[in-house]
Amino acid sequence: MALRQSLLAAPALASRRRPFPGEHDDYAKARKSLLAEEIDLRRKMTRVAEQRRALPPGPLITPDYRFRDADDADLSLADLFGSHDTLVTYYWMYGPERPRPCPMCASWLGSVNGNASDIKQRVALKILGRSPVERQMAFAAERGWQALNFVQTVGDDYARDYGLLNKDGSENPALVVYKRGGSGIRLFWKSEMTADMADPGQDPRDAPDIASLWNVLDLTPRGRGTSWYPKLEY
Repeated sequence: MALRQSLLAAPALASRRRPFPGEHDDYAKARKSLLAEEIDLRRKMTRVAEQRRALPPGPLITPDYRFRDADDADLSLADLFGSHDTLVTYYWMYGPERPRPCPMCASWLGSVNGNASDIKQRVALKILGRSPVERQMAFAAERGWQALNFVQTVGDDYARDYGLLNKDGSENPALVVYKRGGSGIRLFWKSEMTADMADPGQDPRDAPDIASLWNVLDLTPRGRGTSWYPKLEY
């Protein structure tokens, strides 16, 4: 708390910005005000991350969920950790009933592929799907993804328990983080901003938004837009 009390106010830090050659006073004033908001947002994101890390122990995972990897090995959830004590999973919408995967899932995985080797230095990272693992990997090869590890969920218990498989057969994507310790495997955090929590006029999404696609577009004059969506082919 002492560290936070010693922080300079965001407007004071924003006053340190250096003007660009040729900028008008109205731009400089508006940009300085926005910079203060951006500093506040950065601090808010830091506080939220600290609050997330301070979560009490989550529920103990007792079901014997089974998975299948590219080597056709039958695996438990514990096996997905490898040598790490933390497991990050992403369940993508590419069930056997879908002719092609969800474009948004594919867009996000494409960006994660670029950082996957770095991420796996600290935690285990697995991409889960209901389609046979060979089918998932075939699409990965099509996209040129080489750093992602795909795993098939065996049966639908996992998807149903986590609210990822709807009664009509449609799917929901989800990031789920697990922690392994002396008491076993516990849920650490799951993305829980569901569609019914979305603000009017906005697509459902978590905060902070971890999709680089949207973060880049948020920096542009026209923003994310409302009349387009990521595609599997261009």
